[in-house]
Amino acid sequence: MQTKDVLEKLRRFDAYPKTLEDFRVKTYGGAVVTVVSGFIMSILFMSEFSYFLTKDVQPELFVDTSRGQKLNITVNITFPKLPCAFLSIDAMDVSGEQQIDVDHSLFKQRLTLTGEKKADEPEKEELGDKSEDIVETLKKKLDPNRCESCYGAETDTLKCCNTCEDVREAYMKKGWAFKNAETIEQCKREGWNEKMKAQQNEGCQLYGMIKVNKVAGNFHFAPGKSFQQHHVHVHDLQAFGSEKFNLTHRIAHMSFGDEYPGIVNPLDGMEEIAESEQMMFQYFVKIVPTTYTSTSGKTVYTNQFSVTKHSKVVGTFGESGLPGVFFMYELSPMMVKYTEKQRSFMHFLTGVCAIIGGVFTVAGLIDSLIYHSAKAIQKKIELGKAS
Repeated sequence: MQTKDVLEKLRRFDAYPKTLEDFRVKTYGGAVVTVVSGFIMSILFMSEFSYFLTKDVQPELFVDTSRGQKLNITVNITFPKLPCAFLSIDAMDVSGEQQIDVDHSLFKQRLTLTGEKKADEPEKEELGDKSEDIVETLKKKLDPNRCESCYGAETDTLKCCNTCEDVREAYMKKGWAFKNAETIEQCKREGWNEKMKAQQNEGCQLYGMIKVNKVAGNFHFAPGKSFQQHHVHVHDLQAFGSEKFNLTHRIAHMSFGDEYPGIVNPLDGMEEIAESEQMMFQYFVKIVPTTYTSTSGKTVYTNQFSVTKHSKVVGTFGESGLPGVFFMYELSPMMVKYTEKQRSFMHFLTGVCAIIGGVFTVAGLIDSLIYHSAKAIQKKIELGKAS
């Protein structure tokens, strides 16, 4: 008897009293509401499940204390109206001195004016003063101990000019214009003029990676051989005479580090049309060091960046600047850290229960409203017929 009393008292706590099947009324409206609510529940459940499967990325911001790291710059840029033979590539640090120990793998691909690749294999580009293009077969035939003339530009450190590049360098150190390459025996032998003329109506694609020290600096793509004169970085444009340069360019890709999920490179796909010849394009890049740690524990050390740009027309021989495309970058003292975490399963269950309960409750209110409204309308119709 005592057990029965306990069970009776327990039954009074039932928050879900059951109605008799005889007193339940099933309607077409209720069926429609049930189907619609079930469809909505399914959509919301799949949405919640999909959200649960994604990673929760938590950002943190703190001072960058990393030291000794290198900055990997990946670039893919096309100059549709500037030949590869005209272009030189240079990297400089914050002091303005050329970085002579830059590790890089940059390649030049010759293009037709319609953008098609030439049959030639891409050639690896040397940065700055180290660029040479000498026919190997001719080199082997010449006396390695020869000492050819510098045509009056000899110095104490450079007394022999055995290549066209040596003559050009000697002229630049003297401050002389290098205009008549056809009168220089070394240049005639190496086909310097022929090379320039052969590529005159071509474009150029430059792609690859530059690895520099993690300090502020710049790298640029500009016509003419580069050199240092009185601690000033200049380009030799006199060798091109009155040649004009169209600096129209397309940046297919540019990044400052490895990729990670969700990264945005604002320069990707950017195209700049040179409205006139002899233009200087400047991109001012602000780099934010970034780390991204996945749920597996793997950490990617990379960088995000923002960019502003400026362009102007410059003089023929660099009076107000040098025609070219310049990227000036500086690093933020702050670092962003992204950490991937698995979303909580308990939160997922809570969300699912909220979806089912919420939709079921709202559907019940809508069904009740439809049912009672229909009954009220039907009652008025019957009263109208009776009168």
